Amino acid sequence: MSNEFQLINLYCVICHHYNNRLVYDAQRTSNNFLPQFTDEECITVVLWGLANRKFTCKYVYKFIKTYYAEWFPALPKYKAFNKRFCYLADAIKALANELLSELSGVDPDCIAHLTDSMPIIVAKQSRSSSAKVAGEMCDKGYCDSKKMWFYGVRLHTLGQRQYKTLPRPKLMQLAPASHHDRKVSEDILMDAFGLDIFADKAYINAAWQANLRTEQQINIFTPIKLAKGQTWLDSADSLFSTAVSKVRQPIESFFNWLHELTQIQTASKVRSANGLISFIFSRIALACLVISNTISV
Repeated sequence: MSNEFQLINLYCVICHHYNNRLVYDAQRTSNNFLPQFTDEECITVVLWGLANRKFTCKYVYKFIKTYYAEWFPALPKYKAFNKRFCYLADAIKALANELLSELSGVDPDCIAHLTDSMPIIVAKQSRSSSAKVAGEMCDKGYCDSKKMWFYGVRLHTLGQRQYKTLPRPKLMQLAPASHHDRKVSEDILMDAFGLDIFADKAYINAAWQANLRTEQQINIFTPIKLAKGQTWLDSADSLFSTAVSKVRQPIESFFNWLHELTQIQTASKVRSANGLISFIFSRIALACLVISNTISV
């Protein structure tokens, strides 16, 4: 598809979702309830900029103004554009949820799912103790895979396993960086039923796993954890742990793909809670659009 056709198609998709759902999250009570530069255009501009690897609001704005000014003649000045992007946080979040729900209907008979979390870093280790941006959402936590403390949030993901490819995201939820993966999963899986879920050792809890198995027919498979005083696993446990790790490895690949596509883990330019919500969910929306082949990058 040509760039022009993709942009038109993206705008039509945004308009469809906006008129059916997003308008309720972006409605205004002021006299300027019908701005000349529409909400649909603003969301389209952001997603199109991200699709062209412009990862900050300023670079998105410069890209559109330089190459697509005739497509968006009412494009406001940068400060007004940035303010609109933050104002539309709830609408962008609703769009991402709508696009996720469309993906989750694929292959309903597959019960194998993968789960894990990834850090979204607002401030790195040196500033993690003093950062205060979006304090209602963020706090300080430790990322074991990166061996670092950070200030921000975690994106928890439940994805449907697919043969020889990345898992298809089904549910995503944000939580402060300090929240334990298993505690957040208790909320994510509250309404789930009849799944096999492959996870890492952070999700080990015998009582919780037994309750899920009995009440919701959900089986949690994790690598075997060494018992206190134990120095190595026996061969059967070692083989089982290796098998589980191989099955759940694609969720790590999904996070790597998502970051390469959108730079979602690097949120150091964010300056407000609404800005962080818009930052994260615009990137999730783009990933869903790419997965569904609505646009290509």
